[in-house]
Formats: sequence, C-alpha cells, structure tokens
Amino acid sequence: MITRREAQKMNARLGLNRRDFLKANLLLSAQCLAESLWGSDRSSWGLQYVLASSLYGNLPLSAILPEVKKAGSQYIDLWPKIWGTQREQVSAMGYEEFGELLQKNGVRLAISTRFDLGPFKLADEIRFLQKFGGRTIVTGSIFGMHHLKRAVLKGEIKKFVEQMKPHLSSAGEAGIKIAIENHANSLIASPDAIRWLAESAGELPLGIALAPYHLRQDSAMLAHLIQDLGPKLAVFYAWQYGMGCMKPMPPKEELMQLPGRGKLDFTPLLEALKNIRFAGWTEIFMHHTPRGVPIWPTAPQITEDIVQARQYLEGILKGLRT
Repeated sequence: MITRREAQKMNARLGLNRRDFLKANLLLSAQCLAESLWGSDRSSWGLQYVLASSLYGNLPLSAILPEVKKAGSQYIDLWPKIWGTQREQVSAMGYEEFGELLQKNGVRLAISTRFDLGPFKLADEIRFLQKFGGRTIVTGSIFGMHHLKRAVLKGEIKKFVEQMKPHLSSAGEAGIKIAIENHANSLIASPDAIRWLAESAGELPLGIALAPYHLRQDSAMLAHLIQDLGPKLAVFYAWQYGMGCMKPMPPKEELMQLPGRGKLDFTPLLEALKNIRFAGWTEIFMHHTPRGVPIWPTAPQITEDIVQARQYLEGILKGLRT
C-alpha cells in the first residue's frame, strides 16, 4: 500500500498543484482500499470489471462515463483512434477537465490501451496514467513473426522482453504494469508464445492481456492456458470469436462476440479464473465494423448489451460458488 509520504513525494516529482495533489491522493486512497478489500477476503473473490471506451465508438466521454456504473464497474479503459476517440478527447479537453469528469461520475481510470503506440513508445503514456492513478497499459507485440519455428520464436520472445526492460523499469517505478495482448499475425499469437512471454517476464511488471477471440475456440484449452498464466494474467477479455469482426454484418451477428451470445462456453474459463484468484481486469469486449463507430446510436443502448453479457458471466460464477 502506498503511504501518504510516498504519495507526497510522487506528486512532488510530477509537479502537481494542490488541487491535483488532493485529487491524486483521493484516487490513491480509494485504489488502496479497493485492493485491500479484494486481497484480504479470499472467499469474496469476483471479477473486477473495467469498461472499454471503444465499445461506444466515437461517442463523447461525457456520454460514456455515466454508463460505467450502469455496466457494473467503477473503472474505464481509454481507447484511441481507430477503435475509439476517447484518448484523443482527453488530450483535447485537458487533464483538469478530464479529472473533473471522472470525479463527477465516480469513475476511475484503470487502463490506457495504446496499440497505436506499440510497446516501445509508452513513456508519455506512463506519466499520463500515473497522474490519474491508473495501473495498466495494454499494447501489442511485434507483427509479422508468428510464422517462426518454435525454437526461433522462443528466442525472439526472450529478445522482445530484453528490449522491453527499459520501458518496464519506468512503468514499475510508476506502479504500472504493461500488458501485451495476444493477436493474430504477431509475435505473441499462439498459446505457446503467450506462455513463453509469461515465463520470460519473470518478476518484471509485464503481463498478458488475454483475448480468447484470437485463439482456437476451445474452452478446455483456454482454461488450461489461464491456469498456466496465473498471476501473469493482467487483463481477461470476455470476448469470443462469434462470427468475427472484420466485415460489416447485422448487429445480431456482430454481437455474437459477446459472452453468452456465441458458441463459446465461458464456464471453464471462469472456473480457471476463480482457481487462480484472478486479481486483474475483466473487460467485456467486442469489435464493431467499421472501427470507431458505435454499434447503436446511443450509449444506454450499448450498455444494455454489456449488462446482458455481464449477467451471463455472473450467472456462471453464481453456479461455481454453490
């Protein structure tokens, strides 16, 4: 837990004024309280949901943040173009206005997703996330290396982790973890590659953002992978392939990416998350085509689909507890 003295030193380094200092420390206090509650009572384990701003396309943050609590969360994951526009909105409105908007809606920044920056250009984003008490940056690995043979691939993953170390050092000093999403056609694409990344990461603040969508839709295999990752699993995307997300299709078909809509049985996955006492973020997720456009005209309509997916997941968890 971060002490008041440590918080003061951190804010002094960041050059925050008194108003920002008070806001930052309120966020830190709330975060520490939440972490202590989640960690102290093992019997009260549950999923810690975060809402992806990209689900709302290019809608304004002023329309999205009131939906966070309705969706069953207190936390937001900011996405940039092309998937959303909310990270750019923050830059346009300024940090002070963004902080006030978070406070007004009782929402905390948890994740900044920066596939646009890649894994080696996150210095500014680390400072941004630290300012608002966020804990995780999600990004991708290196594209075009998925075809390598096993021994070569494993070596390239070790090299990738070595290249990441200066960036991970900065992230660790700021109390932030960098999570790499598994993605088709990238260095971290297969279950083996995901395991090797976790193994190579060791104690570094480097984790996995696991996207079942990009893997074989086999519940048993996915559950086994979750068990193997254990504490290196930083983000779990509650996201299945359904009918894909690379071409326009009717909403009913597109929404099959959400939990409870497509064919993937999430029960073994949630059981594995429960077994490892998963303490990272769970993000109900899908992609809309074209990217950056909301699937429904209004934020409340989109939230209805997210709530339905959450009810499906919570129904499974209820069964696992009995």
